Amino acid sequence: MTSGFEPSDATGRPAGLEDSVGASDVLSAIRSGLDGMSESQRRVGQLFLGDPEWAVKANVEEIATRAGVSAPTIVRFARAIGCEGLKDLKLKLAGALALGAPFLHRSVHVGETAAEVVRNVTGSMTTVLADWQRRLDPGELDRAAAAINRARRIDCLGTGATSHFLAQDLQARLFRLGLTANAFSDAHFQLVAAATLTSADVLVSISFVGRMPTLLRAVEVGRARGATVIALTQARTPLAELAHVVLPMDVPRDATMLVGTDAYVVQLIAIEVLMILVGLRQGTSLIGRMNDLHHVLRTYGIDREDPSVLHAGWRQMLASDLGLPETG
Repeated sequence: MTSGFEPSDATGRPAGLEDSVGASDVLSAIRSGLDGMSESQRRVGQLFLGDPEWAVKANVEEIATRAGVSAPTIVRFARAIGCEGLKDLKLKLAGALALGAPFLHRSVHVGETAAEVVRNVTGSMTTVLADWQRRLDPGELDRAAAAINRARRIDCLGTGATSHFLAQDLQARLFRLGLTANAFSDAHFQLVAAATLTSADVLVSISFVGRMPTLLRAVEVGRARGATVIALTQARTPLAELAHVVLPMDVPRDATMLVGTDAYVVQLIAIEVLMILVGLRQGTSLIGRMNDLHHVLRTYGIDREDPSVLHAGWRQMLASDLGLPETG
């Protein structure tokens, strides 16, 4: 049986597609044709679906480099989905974006079903993560982990709702590893913390935007005191320029949020990887400490599945406050 997307003529167009597609159909043609494409063409298709606004503006060399394919593959891909070439594909893609719903999500368009929205959003995220992983330098992650592991103190700075949460998340993870770590979101405390840093310390600054004036000032102060500055931010931002180690968080622009889901997820993954790399450097000594920590939490923690633990904790607190004898 012939596949629905096997080449049917000398142009290499898959069977089942019209000789040409309109602006409103080009994204659907890419999505429906992925399964029948070669691996290299599939990477191109995923790139176009994951970041169509960038693809419209990029030239053939930039697309080929980012997808990890040759320039002729781009042309073959365009013809495979019913376009005359890359120029025709980009014109139709621009039209599709104009007809779509970019104010909600770059990969979601008017008229799509719930199932299509789920597939397109998750597919877009998968593409973004794969692209971010290819461009991330493991050597810089190693440098950051090594600096954190040997630091006397690690201060995590984040300004804004998302960055504040991420700074606290990193601090909590490092704290569990037995490291002296703090998290600050208040501009005043950030300056105080930065002023007390030394060359034995690390300052981790988290800001996807990378342009917050109060955060930049605190980073300048910390760097002047000799601290090693690690930045989780977009490349070529003022914050990136100040850092000794930059972990770039470059992802497509979000349609609705300044710091969108893509940026949120890659920063969380970077923090997770950093924590793991630091833990691995601590060797077998970490195993005993983590086992002890887990034992304490299982024994005394109140966020367990067994509700009696929580109830017992409240009974003890009430008995203490009211001066009553504790009951078993």
